[in-house]
Formats: sequence, C-alpha cells, structure tokens
Amino acid sequence: MFKVLWNYGLVIPGLFNVFLILSSAALAAEAPDLSELKSGVEELSPNIATQPESNQTANLEVAQTPDYLLFQEASLLSQETFTAQVTSVSELSDVQPTDWAFQALQSLVERYGAIAGYTDGTFKGDRALTRYEFAAGLNTALDRINQIIASSTADLVKQEDLDTIKKLREEFSTELIALQGRVDAAEAKLGVIESQQFSTTVKLTGRVQFVLGSLLAGNNVVTGRPAPRIVTLQDAVTLRLNASFTGKDSLGITMGGGSIESLGQREAGLLGTFDGRTADNANITRPRNDLSLTGLRYRFPFGSNTQVNIYALSDGANELGFTVPINPYFESSLATGSNGISRFSRRALVYQYGDTGGGIAVLHRLNKQFQLGIAYSAPNANNPQENNGFLTGRYLALGQILYTSPQKNFRAALTYVNTYSPPNARGVSGTNFGPAAGSNLVNSTVAGTGTVANLYGVQAFYQFSPKFAINGWVSYGAHRYLGRGDGNAMDWAVGLAFPDLGKEGSLGGLFVGMAPKLTSLSNNVDLGAGLGQADKDTSLHIEGFYQYKITDKIDITPGFIWVTAPDSNANNPDSLFAWIRTVYRF
Repeated sequence: MFKVLWNYGLVIPGLFNVFLILSSAALAAEAPDLSELKSGVEELSPNIATQPESNQTANLEVAQTPDYLLFQEASLLSQETFTAQVTSVSELSDVQPTDWAFQALQSLVERYGAIAGYTDGTFKGDRALTRYEFAAGLNTALDRINQIIASSTADLVKQEDLDTIKKLREEFSTELIALQGRVDAAEAKLGVIESQQFSTTVKLTGRVQFVLGSLLAGNNVVTGRPAPRIVTLQDAVTLRLNASFTGKDSLGITMGGGSIESLGQREAGLLGTFDGRTADNANITRPRNDLSLTGLRYRFPFGSNTQVNIYALSDGANELGFTVPINPYFESSLATGSNGISRFSRRALVYQYGDTGGGIAVLHRLNKQFQLGIAYSAPNANNPQENNGFLTGRYLALGQILYTSPQKNFRAALTYVNTYSPPNARGVSGTNFGPAAGSNLVNSTVAGTGTVANLYGVQAFYQFSPKFAINGWVSYGAHRYLGRGDGNAMDWAVGLAFPDLGKEGSLGGLFVGMAPKLTSLSNNVDLGAGLGQADKDTSLHIEGFYQYKITDKIDITPGFIWVTAPDSNANNPDSLFAWIRTVYRF
C-alpha cells in the first residue's frame, strides 16, 4: 500500500515531509472540538472513564458523532495537539542533525516557511500513516502550494515539485474523491442528528437493566433458616440529563428506579447480612419502580488544573471525579453499563461509608502523574432536625492522592477518610454507620452513642496487556464508639480482568476478597453479639462474570456471587447466587 508513497518520498524527501507537516498543522486546526466529546463522557459518569486510558477512545460513545468517526478514520493525527509553527528544526527534540531527513526538514523552513511539531516539542517522524491520512495531507498541501503561487513568493515553488504534486494527485485521486464523499456524507448525517436531537443544550442518556436471578444456596443468618430459592425477573432504569453553560462546566441530573431486591441487606435482604450485597439493588426507602431523583451535581473548572464538584444529592466517593477510576473493569458507569455484580467488587471499604447525600469535592492535578482530591459529603445534609444537616450531622471527609504512570498502564492511590455518625442516625443504605458491605458487626453501632472512624486505603491497578489486567486493595478502619470503646475493621481484594475475551468489547472478570469484617472490639462494647465480641471467622467473597457485547448498546452478563462463612461465621453455610443481567444503553 505504501510502495508508490515510499518511492516518491525517496525522490523528493523535502516535498514528502512538507505534505506531512502541513497536513499535521491543518488537521489540528480543522479537527472537531474533542474537549466537548470528552466532556460528554465526563457527564455520563462520576469518573471520566471506566476503562483504562488505552481503551478510552472506544468508549467515547462516538457513534453519535459521525463526523468525528470519519475524521478519526481519515486522520489519526487529529487526536494529537500541535504547536504553532516553529522557526528552527532545533526546536524539535527528537530530530537530530544526524537524522537522514534533517536537511529536508531544515529546508522546509527556508523554502516554504511552514513546519509544526507536537506540544511536547517532538516531530514524531517515525510514526506510520494510512493512505487516507496521506490523502488528507496531500489535499492540504495543495491548498498551501496554491496560496504560495498566488502570493509574491511564487518563485519558492520549483517546477519539479509541481510535477511531483501532479503525479501524487493522480496516484491518490481515488482516495481524495472518497475523502470528499465521506465528508459530504458526514455533514448530511450530522444535519439529521442536529434536527432530531433531544435538545440543543441538554443531552439525555440512559440505561435499562433486566436481571434474571436466583439464590442457589444459603441461609438467612438471622433466622438460621434456608433463604428462598425463587427465580426472579427484576429491572432497573437510570436516566441522566447533562447540560453545559460554558462548554467546560457540566450540570448533571440523574433519575432512577427499579425492582432489584437486595441479596445482602440486614433487614431487607435474603441473607440477613450485608455480605454479597448486589450493586444495583433498589433503594430500600422508596417503593419499587418509583422513578425519583437520585443525583444532582454541578461540575466546573477552577483554573487550568482544578475541578470543583458541588452535589446536592450523590455519593461523595464517586464525585471526586478522577480522570480514571482505580478499579476500572469492575466499577460501573452510565456510559459503559454495570460491570461487577456486587457492591464490594466495585469499591473498597474506605469508600463505602459515604452513603447518598450532598457535598463538595475538589480535584487538583499536581502534574501529569499525580492528582490530589478532597471531598466532604453529608448524607443527611437536607435534614434540618437536630444532629443532622450539612455541618452538624453525619459526614464523610475524604482525601486521596492518585498516581498514574506515563504509560497509563499503572495507577495507585492512597486514601484517608474521617467519618462521623451522630447517635441513632440512619442513612439511605439501611445502616446508620459502616460500609454497607460485609458483616453485620462491622456495620453496627452502640445505641444512643455517636461513632467516629478513621479509614486508610491502598489501591492499585496494572494493565499487563490489552487483554489482561489486575487490581487490588487493602483497607483498614479504626472505629471509636464514643464513650464506650474501640473496634477495628479490615478488608482486602484482588480482581482479574480479561478485556475482549471471546469478542472485541466483551469482558471477563474474576474477583476474590475478604469483605469488611470487625477484627477486634473493646471488652466493654457490645454490638449485638456480646461484650467484646468481634467477627470470629474469615468470610471470602468470590465473584465471576462474563459481560458479552451483543452490540455497542447492548450486552448480557451471566455471573455469580459465592460467599463462604457468611457474616464471618463458619457456622453459616456458604451462599451462592447466580444471575443474568441484560443492559440496554441509549
């Protein structure tokens, strides 16, 4: 495919390079505003992406932007950012005087007065290009040559260069015609989309889930009796409205409802414990399939490196807004649908105490590798009664530093949380204090006593290859039951992810961990099991799923949750839950 192109490059290297450089500069100028496209993804999820950065392009929902799809095919260069014209080849750090093309590049400044590099000060002259890229560059170069001819500097263009241009134009005539045809088609389709879109200022996205599931084994740990083995068909709906006033900010309104009953919930769940709690179960405080407001937040930049999130109703841990999640293949978003089945497989203990409420979060980029985030969330911020409110009630204060490697295949985070729950407080999750995952004791408090916790977490992710990644974490919690005594909590987990398993876009996942458990308790504290009684055994949470991509908008996920020694008590038989989830996105 490159034979003719290479031959011409050998004949006149200087002209060959001017096509590339001029096309680079022109393509950068003509490229669609990718910041708007990325902000759309940012609006779909509290985290800007739910996949590793190497896969983010495939998850940008670009099907709604056919002109971008065309441009992406026509020029990979459009995804890079170019500098203004430079005046000397020496400004390009990766071009050396010993390079075979150095003289050709240098002559471009003298003969044509046009040369451009990337924002990092490089030329990237060793990258490959497609025939469509070359055709786009050739077309731009022809326009530039015509400008020179029409100007007073027409003598800069030599006759032999014009002859070469003519030959190149003849050689790539098919691609040039096809390129123009694709641009015309894209413009026509874009016109249809603009005329039929939901709103010129507001974007509507949504997700619908159907879940067919059943408990296959296990007892209710409170009653000691076998839990019902009933096959159910349940649903969940999430709608998101996103608006922007400046092009850089984002107002997000989320509504949702459903009928997915909780597998793990002390009062309402089948097993009588938070162990194995599914991630997308319905709000236990509202009627089933009651569509209600579930999230309201406004996100805006403060300077070039800082982002501020103000939310009246949301999850403080989610609203930190890091550019990439630490646990990408198990975390969930509206754009990519659900991944991990359980709440525990998606988040570590250190993130689980926040509950739903109002708050503020600030994300600051220290440099290309490090980001700092802080958040303050109050689950009962809207309640004006005593021991409630934004400043005097239950709260969570979170600080986190995130490192991402230059290759984008490794990230790690250190997280600290301080949280407080007043006496007899109660949250939407069904627990007045605790991670709402794991054993009953780790989620318990002393009646009439306020509770404070200091939580510490270490999380990491590594992408070994495009088709294999691993993540893991360890969390520790120090509980203080005010005026009574102390308790300690802990959890750990390891997740294996297999992207593109069986089919491009599909995902396999295997997860093993110890859900939050109370490891020790002061002798004068009774959380329901007796004075000084902490969890006595280790319960393992084992989860597997296979998310099969049917289309870009539909996937089906069979999976299971297996919990050994539920409620951290070996006297309880293992529980096993299986389900098949189908997700539709629009």
